[in-house]
Amino acid sequence: MNALADMMRSPSKLLQGNYMKGLTGPLLIVMILSMMVLPLPPVLLDLFFTFNIALSIMVLLVSMYTMKALDFAAFPAVLLFSTLLRLSLNVASTRVVLMHGHTGPDAAGKVIEAFGHFLVGGNFAVGVMVFIILVLINFMVITKGAGRIAEVGARFMLDAMPGKQMAIDADLNAGLIGEDVARKRRKEVAQEADFYGSMDGASKFVRGDAVAGLLIMVINIIGGLIVGMLQHDLNFSTAVETYTLLAIGDGLVAQIPALVISTAAGVIVSRVTTDEDVGRQLTGQLFSNPQVLFLTAAIIGLMGLIPGMPNVSFLLIAGGLAWLGRKVMLRKPEPTAEQQQQASQAAASAVAAPESAEATWDDVALVEPLGMEVGYRLIPLVDQAQNGELLGRIKSIRKKIAQELGFLVPVVHIRDNLEIKPNAYVIKLKGVEIGRGEAFPTQFMAIDPGNVKGTLAGTPTQDPAFGLPAVWIEANLRQQAQVLGYTVVDACTVMATHLNHLIQTHAASLLGRQEVQQLLDQIAKTAPKLTEDLVPKVLTLSVLHKVLQNLLDEEVPIRDMRTILDILAEHAPTVKEAIELTSLVRLALGRAITQQLFPGDGELQVIGLDSALDGVLNQAMNNSSGIEPGLAEVLIKQASVAMARQEEKGLPPVLVVQHSLRVLLSRFLRRSLPRLKVLSQAEIPDSRIIKITATIGGRV
Repeated sequence: MNALADMMRSPSKLLQGNYMKGLTGPLLIVMILSMMVLPLPPVLLDLFFTFNIALSIMVLLVSMYTMKALDFAAFPAVLLFSTLLRLSLNVASTRVVLMHGHTGPDAAGKVIEAFGHFLVGGNFAVGVMVFIILVLINFMVITKGAGRIAEVGARFMLDAMPGKQMAIDADLNAGLIGEDVARKRRKEVAQEADFYGSMDGASKFVRGDAVAGLLIMVINIIGGLIVGMLQHDLNFSTAVETYTLLAIGDGLVAQIPALVISTAAGVIVSRVTTDEDVGRQLTGQLFSNPQVLFLTAAIIGLMGLIPGMPNVSFLLIAGGLAWLGRKVMLRKPEPTAEQQQQASQAAASAVAAPESAEATWDDVALVEPLGMEVGYRLIPLVDQAQNGELLGRIKSIRKKIAQELGFLVPVVHIRDNLEIKPNAYVIKLKGVEIGRGEAFPTQFMAIDPGNVKGTLAGTPTQDPAFGLPAVWIEANLRQQAQVLGYTVVDACTVMATHLNHLIQTHAASLLGRQEVQQLLDQIAKTAPKLTEDLVPKVLTLSVLHKVLQNLLDEEVPIRDMRTILDILAEHAPTVKEAIELTSLVRLALGRAITQQLFPGDGELQVIGLDSALDGVLNQAMNNSSGIEPGLAEVLIKQASVAMARQEEKGLPPVLVVQHSLRVLLSRFLRRSLPRLKVLSQAEIPDSRIIKITATIGGRV
């Protein structure tokens, strides 16, 4: 309503560019429909036919000067409107021809007369042949070829869309491009798919137009004979000559622009996207090699020496090609201004190189937080140009870990390394190797979960993530391996699973101060007072960082940052040690920790401590003497046996102890038995029932 009122107050705005551009489409449609139903005088027919010819030439020239298909994204719509315009002109001219054709060859306007009389010399037989040839060229050659190219291009474009999207996401995850650039590239990929899909359909309009033009010419001739002989008493020969020439002129004046538009469509869909237009591509690639020009000149010259051949034409063309070849060979392209500037800069840098050889801070290469090096046979899995599948997997891994642990791990920097085995890969944390494995892109890894029913032919190995026995097998054995009970995964999944496991294991090391500050910034958007009152007034960023690392070391997610910060804000004024603060936070997160280890609301079947061992450990803690070596050895051995029994029953290996012993036993057992989780009794909700299924220290 506001826009309408503004337009009413300022009628002159309707004349401005945006309003006029918006009216172009509706006015064109109204004009086309009007020409189909309203009779047009010959003067308007001349004007519209001339406009149609000019439009086709403009479309052809624009298509020749485009650098890529999307530069002329409106071409499918232009193709549709131009086809409808030609058909409406055919309808209007047919009406005039049949009504006034008996008056003479200029009955339908000067344009049709010129095409029907001067272009074919007034000979209707020649005109019919020329018209049929034009229709066949348009229908069978240009339009059919352009339609096929558009169809294949649309199919390949749709097939390549997922790979292009993954490549864009990989660049975004690697930090090579920003979100705005990624959004722009995604939009271009979608527009390319829409364009080729539209071209595939729009090319059918041109083919239909050619058929319609042929039928309209036949109708004009037959209808003209009937009208001329029966209504205007013309004899047969006069009616044939008059109406045939008018029909030919009408057909030619429509089919020549149609041929030009079809050529433009072929140029659009057949060009290869470069930074040059079609004209520069043709001249630059066809006439740039002097050897080709000399050989062609020699062959044409020899043909021109054969008796009976048109010697002058052949020798003239041969001489022209030889002259052009010599000119290309002797021509030394002058450097452009940009090339001259680059050359001067290179010379200046070469002169200044000895003076600026001193090392600077730019020469310092910082260690990447997380990296992966691959052998040359694994490059296709991580190559952006080859749509490497592992790039998308890594993106999914980072997103999954962010959702599970509560922070975004650093970007995984991938590079090739020719010093390792061709099928090997190395995963590094802050420049230090934390994992290594081998993967075979054409094979599958069959992992033995412990209950397989047979053996497989292949290369024995181990699952790099969890150490389970496995076999690398060929693709044709995949179904057989699944029948025998193996878990079958491809090479990309092997590498992705290994990377995911190592990131989960070393999550605490990947959480730096920068990530902690980003977490606080995220929380400050919804609870600004919580972060302002806590950090750095009550708790330093270093202590908060250590608390969060302690939680991640014990595989406790830090997603519930509100609860963590609330507990720290309550106890940080009196408790300064990060270990004690971590224990207090664990108490607050006890329900989530228990739920993570024992989903549902069933009883907790856990490992317990013998009362005698419990007393010995409490006494060691009170005396600050630590665990004696002999006791430590027995403790690890019995804990290992108990954990194995738990896993055999399909139960999680969890040891429940008094709250005062949890930190001591967790830090002690984590090194030898990383899969054994230690819970405090105080961390378990009162609503959960505890059942001791194994005991440690019964004979201590």
